[in-house]
Amino acid sequence: MKKLVFILSLFIYAFSFGQDNNAKSLLDEVSQKAKSYENISIDFKYVLDNASENIKQETRGDVVMQGNKYRLNILGATRIFDGKTLYSISPDDEEVTISNENPDDESSITPSKMLTFYEDGYSYKMDIIQDVKGRKIQYVKLTPIDSNSEIKNVLLGIDAQTKHVYNLIEVGKNGTKTTLTVNSFKTNEPISKSLFTFDKNKFKDYYINKLD
Repeated sequence: MKKLVFILSLFIYAFSFGQDNNAKSLLDEVSQKAKSYENISIDFKYVLDNASENIKQETRGDVVMQGNKYRLNILGATRIFDGKTLYSISPDDEEVTISNENPDDESSITPSKMLTFYEDGYSYKMDIIQDVKGRKIQYVKLTPIDSNSEIKNVLLGIDAQTKHVYNLIEVGKNGTKTTLTVNSFKTNEPISKSLFTFDKNKFKDYYINKLD
């Protein structure tokens, strides 16, 4: 789960340094557009592939974000962040883990950061343009500045017309390739006021694991 949320957090991150002015201009444009929305709802496909280890995993998920709040559904589990407290709900284990998240903590990986782009840690440059079902997808290649990073590089695909992120491809140094592709990207949808609220009455039979 942490790996998947980390991939999600890379999905639309912005950066503060790099060498390619054209890439920076494009990323800045995508970032500002994302920040202008009241809320964003994304349905996505997640694929993890490592041929040498004979591992391939595919799943679908969805996330709704408003400001720094979010509700993420993936792999049968739900994560709700109300802006202060994170509730991780696992129906399979009948368990709710409650923890605090510090938005200023660089190690705190959250879907909310998807819409602020990479703030640091990567150099970047324009890469190839692909035609995907009639859509022009411009890729930006990101390379970790930290030589000890487990990530070899990341390709961020941006729809040249809408300036929305189409997909993200992460290649690990261990040969693992992780791809996250947007199936639908909706903005300013009417959402329930309780969407980011944890209702403990619905989980009376669950084990509550409260972390300090």
